Amino acid sequence: MKLKEFYYKKPVKIIRKVFVYGFALFGLGVFGAWAIYELGLTNNGGLVDKNNRYLASISDDKAVNKQDSTARFVTQNYLKLLTLGKLYPHNAKLIIDGLRNSKDDSQVAQMLRACEMYLQNDEKYQNLLKQGQNIYGTASVRDNNYNAIEWMNTIEWEALKPSIIKDSAAINKAAQITGVEPRMIVGCLVGEQIRLFNSKREMFKKYLGPVKMLSVQSQFSFGVNGIKDFTARMVEDHLKDKNSPFYMGEKYEHILDYNGYVNDSVRIKRLVDYRDHTYSYIYTGCIIHQTRNQWKKAGYDISNRPDILFTLFNVGFASSNPSPNPQCGGSHITVGDKIYTFGVIGFDFYYSGEMSDVFPYWKDRFID
Repeated sequence: MKLKEFYYKKPVKIIRKVFVYGFALFGLGVFGAWAIYELGLTNNGGLVDKNNRYLASISDDKAVNKQDSTARFVTQNYLKLLTLGKLYPHNAKLIIDGLRNSKDDSQVAQMLRACEMYLQNDEKYQNLLKQGQNIYGTASVRDNNYNAIEWMNTIEWEALKPSIIKDSAAINKAAQITGVEPRMIVGCLVGEQIRLFNSKREMFKKYLGPVKMLSVQSQFSFGVNGIKDFTARMVEDHLKDKNSPFYMGEKYEHILDYNGYVNDSVRIKRLVDYRDHTYSYIYTGCIIHQTRNQWKKAGYDISNRPDILFTLFNVGFASSNPSPNPQCGGSHITVGDKIYTFGVIGFDFYYSGEMSDVFPYWKDRFID
């Protein structure tokens, strides 16, 4: 073999061997990949999160949280929310928004615990929370059912609540008819009934307490809210008079129309109906709405001053004089050994949260 041919054939053999061996390795790789796949060796089960048990405990708490609505449980959650709001206001706002949208208190604890998963080693948060818990823990605890508003601890109030709830359909109906938040109407009712219960204690003990019924007045003032006959006439006049500062608008002009002849006895009969108190509540809603309109047109919007509106309901149209500095007051009402005013009694109820499931807070207190 010539030298030239030798050098020519040697590279060819090398290339041929590289190709053969390379192809064999490739085939072996393909076969190996297929075998690994078939054996399930590529299946990735994923890693178990280090917080898995913590996450599970949050979900398990759901049923417990729904059942536990004690004041202590609620306070502990809002103590955490207060602490979170101090250091992480954005997260606190998100939780509050979530609570507002879901209307499920049991979610608060879960939302807080979910956030706290990332705060377990946050010394500022843990220290501030501990300070709050120490203060809360050292305070003396009163009876869980004891109300900070003292007159709400009386037997009269306990008897009055179910009586009012019995009338919830009539109250809510009147609220829609008059465009006034139901709690505003109930605030006037509470003030009047508490006043009557305490001025007629013997009657309360014999009749009103045991049967859980509202007191209906039939002399001088009428109905469950004690509306005077001349006040009822003024309400009707204000509904029709477009030039009156009390005018509520065309939508409301005919809500108190009569079918046929009308006189004082017919009007009073409306108010003094022992079975159906709807008209008492409609007149009450009108008085509140008309008074508010009078003040608003004078440049003083008292829509967000229920204490003033309750006071003006109690003292009457003649004493409603719009001014920049209205004052809460009205009739003095003795409950237990303390004296309250009509306006404060209504105010206490309005913001107490009592019966909010039956008489919820409206976003706007008036529908114009």
